Amino acid sequence: MAIALVSTPFVAVPPVAYGGTELIVAMLARELAARGQRVILYATGDSKLPGVQIEWLYPEAIWPPNEYHELNHAQFALRDILRRNDVELVHTHISAATAFADLIDVPMICTLHHAYDEALHELYAGAATESLTLVAISRRQRDLLGHDLEAEVVHHGLDAESYPLGRGGPGAAFVGRFAQEKGVAHALDAARRARVPLRLAGRPHWKDEEYFRAEIEPRLRRHGMVWMGELSHAPKVALLGSSLATLFPIEWEEPFGLVMIESMLCGTPVISFARGSAGEVVDPGVTGWVVEDLDEMVWRLRELAARPWRFDRERCRARAVTRFSSAAMTDNYQALYAAAIQRQRWSRNERAYP
Repeated sequence: MAIALVSTPFVAVPPVAYGGTELIVAMLARELAARGQRVILYATGDSKLPGVQIEWLYPEAIWPPNEYHELNHAQFALRDILRRNDVELVHTHISAATAFADLIDVPMICTLHHAYDEALHELYAGAATESLTLVAISRRQRDLLGHDLEAEVVHHGLDAESYPLGRGGPGAAFVGRFAQEKGVAHALDAARRARVPLRLAGRPHWKDEEYFRAEIEPRLRRHGMVWMGELSHAPKVALLGSSLATLFPIEWEEPFGLVMIESMLCGTPVISFARGSAGEVVDPGVTGWVVEDLDEMVWRLRELAARPWRFDRERCRARAVTRFSSAAMTDNYQALYAAAIQRQRWSRNERAYP
């Protein structure tokens, strides 16, 4: 029997550059396949995962994201699952698929990769059945969902071997979308005030162009600021591993923040604002620091730059491997799979023998 994973139609699996959700889907699919589990992945036709059966509606990733493309993709996946008799559980990473939860006779798990959204909240509430399990990717995200929706919590995990320990360096790093909620301007200001060079990897999306031109372009012209563009995996890991710290000055309740654990796995500490999942992901003094404002971020960065030898990069990586490996994430998901499948069997027995 197979586990069906439903990814997005917006980015290939695994992603070449941007694509946190798709990266997690890739990690999970690979780990499940390595454990002998048959996996059917609903993604885009340009996805490539050895040992995983890939089904697709769209031959290439659709960008920018569109809710109707997501709905078409979800409908395609669930229709295909309905005609099969070899799927024992559906694990979706897109919200639209939950609308079909009560139409299939196997349990569904939905991982929520987004911040609170009123329309999606109503969708989940309307789709709620005993066969649907919601999974938050942090306790903070779960708390913000509201008390009327129950959700399990499974933190993201990555393949530690793909993020080797780096030696660090004199400058800081910023990796992510060039969007206001990501705090790019704060990162640039913190580095300038701390007199620490900053290398930035990422780009603005279509909706962030005005913010980029007004707030980011002028700051990038300052001495010591280097924009590297959007990076694929290898150069991104090289950037993180050769940095003094990774700045994460988010201005929103980010559900997780993959770059935090990517940095930690490279041995590079994260300095983050106290928003979103940062408080439960960062171990103070071991994998980084959670700060209250820009002044404290500047102070932490200055202190680290003055005495980089005081920070134990090996200890940082070891803690990240323990907490945020793809194996640990998959262990947690497989426990949820087993529980959901067992509940479905009990439910069937009760219907057969009332």
